[in-house]
Amino acid sequence: MGKRFVAIWFRHLKTDTMIRRQQALKEVPFVLAFPDHGRMLVTEPAALAKAKGIYAGMVVADARIILPVLQVFDDKQGYAEQLLKKLGLWCIRYTPFVVMDEPDGLILDVTGCTHLWGSEEHYLRDLSNKLKGFGYHIRVAMSDTIGCAWAVCRFGKIKAIIKPGEQAAALMPLPPASLRLQPGTVERLLKLGLHNAGNFMNMQRSALRRRFGEDLLLRIDQALGIKEEFREPLFPIEPYSERLPCLEPIQAATGIEIALEQLLQALCSRLQKEGKGLRVAILKGYRIDGKLQQVQVSTNHPSHNISHLSRLFALKIPYIEPALGIELFVLEAPKLEDLQTFQQTFWTANSSLESTEIAELLDNLESRFGSQVAHRYLPDEHHLPERSVKLAGSLKERPAIEWRADKRRPIQLLPQPQPVMVTAPIPDYPPMNFRYNNKLHIIKKADGPERIESEWWIQPALLRDYYVVEDEEGKRFWLFRAGHYEGDNDPGWFIHGFFA
Repeated sequence: MGKRFVAIWFRHLKTDTMIRRQQALKEVPFVLAFPDHGRMLVTEPAALAKAKGIYAGMVVADARIILPVLQVFDDKQGYAEQLLKKLGLWCIRYTPFVVMDEPDGLILDVTGCTHLWGSEEHYLRDLSNKLKGFGYHIRVAMSDTIGCAWAVCRFGKIKAIIKPGEQAAALMPLPPASLRLQPGTVERLLKLGLHNAGNFMNMQRSALRRRFGEDLLLRIDQALGIKEEFREPLFPIEPYSERLPCLEPIQAATGIEIALEQLLQALCSRLQKEGKGLRVAILKGYRIDGKLQQVQVSTNHPSHNISHLSRLFALKIPYIEPALGIELFVLEAPKLEDLQTFQQTFWTANSSLESTEIAELLDNLESRFGSQVAHRYLPDEHHLPERSVKLAGSLKERPAIEWRADKRRPIQLLPQPQPVMVTAPIPDYPPMNFRYNNKLHIIKKADGPERIESEWWIQPALLRDYYVVEDEEGKRFWLFRAGHYEGDNDPGWFIHGFFA
């Protein structure tokens, strides 16, 4: 399949946008201006002002002599770029490959897209009618190459769609500027009487190179398709994504669910063939008012299970606001992993965290209650209890060391030890009672001490003597004393955990 490109030229990009936002300006001649060496220059005239003879580059004072009622607004640097990005995002519904053609145009790679509208004519008519309906003065053209589409868009006068292989015939009657040449090159060509591209396109290449440089030959080759022109897309294209344009805007949740099911079917079939599973999936809905709606789900285990992913998205669909309707759905999988095949078990003698059911259960819990509802911890190579465990990044992460089972540890460990008031014989006896959360606990049984010290190369700290104590209600706590009783030093006591 040959490449096909569409060029869009917004003839009054910034002023048309201002009129869209302030309809009263539609009947007012106005311009945008920017200061230059102590004077104001017109950067873009509105269509009504241009019809009165005002043009870009004119001094504002001269323009007001021609048109005394002319209104002038300050132009902003980077304003055109912002507008093109927004319009490029809107054009995503016509193709995933959109290129900014600054300062006032867009290039669309529509290869393989036009058949969804029935034909190239219907595709181009639908695109141009919608942009014109927004209030933009535009010109559009379609061709095999970016250069030819650009030239016909700005300088063509007969037809907007150039059939495959007919670039040369379309370019012949156009002026040299249509080839995107440097102003100096265009000026030299015109001085030599070469007013049309056809006057020099078939000349000897050596003569053209010697007289006008390599750039002229490059632009001719790009426009004719002899050399390919590479452009960076405005929005990166996810390699694993599916698109579903809608003939009629979707407003109901049922329609969104049907669209999602079709997208999941296509994406998961591809993932299954390639032995991959997604870890993150994003559903994007492009509304007819230009706004983007999107929801995201993530999995603990790579998955291409359609029913499981549908259940995860079902919890997110109520957050999508279709407003007047969504006309394009895109499902992207930005994070993938290879999917390993294995025997599936669920808490049997041979069960493991690799179980697909376990991963899907965690996915459902996190989608319903939030990402912080379930955690997995691994042992870490530190002595202090608060540092001896770490949060696992995934179900597949393996511990560097084994869990320590030779010492008693509380079921609930506080993130940081909390100070308590203790009555204890000195120097090394367990406490007799302690007060925690304004409650006095009388200790009936105690075991210890167990001395634990921090690694000196990480953070110097006082040694800790830990005691397991049981109060009069049978509740067990993990207390420690930080430091020794030496002289006038009164070491502090802390509670660090709770046993069952």
